[in-house]
Amino acid sequence: MALYTSCLTLPSIPAKIPSSNGCILRTSCAILHHPSSTASETQKFRDELLKKLYKDKDTFGDDLQIVVNVCAEIFGEFLHKEYGGPGTLLVEPFTDMLVALKEKKLPGALLAARASLLWAQNYVDQDWEIWNSKPPK
Repeated sequence: MALYTSCLTLPSIPAKIPSSNGCILRTSCAILHHPSSTASETQKFRDELLKKLYKDKDTFGDDLQIVVNVCAEIFGEFLHKEYGGPGTLLVEPFTDMLVALKEKKLPGALLAARASLLWAQNYVDQDWEIWNSKPPK
């Protein structure tokens, strides 16, 4: 199962462009991928995050699984809608995790968001390369 991307962007233009009104504009990028790759990566993220955060189970108490589920849902949505391969990992999904966890008044929001970001920085681009090195079936 391979992840295929096709981005149409102008050379040397950043992924996000600040506009004069303070809004951020994204360059157009069509992301084509195999849904099972996204689901597989999201499950891997969920499993690894649970393992990592379990080490601080006193921080999360009975809310550990809920915290992991919130983070995994946001991460999976990012992979499905925005991630386009190496160089396209954005900070927004991880700040979204922090905000969502705080809004839900769940414990360990900062710890969970940071662990999520560190995991993604270490594995997502590498996994994407593996997906794309396999020929389509």
